[in-house]
Amino acid sequence: MPNLVINGQSRCVSADSVRQLVEELGLEQKLIVVEVDGQIVDKRDWSGFRLGEGMRVEVVHFVGGG
Repeated sequence: MPNLVINGQSRCVSADSVRQLVEELGLEQKLIVVEVDGQIVDKRDWSGFRLGEGMRVEVVHFVGGG
């Protein structure tokens, strides 16, 4: 289980890939962008993008309004 920094907070997760992390965080139904160590990860690459100890992950979701 890697220990990641997610949106500035240290967190131990069971996810091995970005897709698993998004699911673990309960965000799979949201319109989000994921950045790992300063690199935006294309949604098509989430399953194959492996997470490792100490990686910095930023998850940004969009909120509509008017």
